[in-house]
Amino acid sequence: MPRLQKNDNFIDKTFTVIADIVLKILPTSKNEKQAFYYYRDGMSAQSEGEYAEALENYYQALTLEEDPYDRSYILYNIGLIYASNGEHIKALEYYHQALELNNKMPQALNNIAVIYHYQGLKAVNQKKFHISKSMFDKATQYWQQAIYLAPNNYIEAQNWLKTTGRKNNNQK
Repeated sequence: MPRLQKNDNFIDKTFTVIADIVLKILPTSKNEKQAFYYYRDGMSAQSEGEYAEALENYYQALTLEEDPYDRSYILYNIGLIYASNGEHIKALEYYHQALELNNKMPQALNNIAVIYHYQGLKAVNQKKFHISKSMFDKATQYWQQAIYLAPNNYIEAQNWLKTTGRKNNNQK
């Protein structure tokens, strides 16, 4: 069954209708429209926890999408899926690819920091303090960038930076 027929909640249906209208009005190429349909279906599948289907749609969207900004969000969402499946190395690869195309993506910076922080905590538990310091330093770097771009977000990260003495002077 096509993804669009599975969407039975009001928000998904409304988004689908509005997106279809916008795509008919905007002067976009056939490939751009097709890429958007795959992206939209990927988001829908992802929201339902159908990660394999979401990845298939995102990869199809990547083959068609040419706009770097739009590609960055496809890559970011692929990273989200890998992170949620515990595949942190793959997630980092996709987050970094997204940032190469769109360096003003605080959510990717935050998610990279979260992975490094998690790895730092694991290293502490294993008493690998040199590794934990390195991971926490990386988390600090990415959280500082994310907070710079979105100063009202990532409150827990801001508190962690403050309580660990890692908060830089440019932050509130």
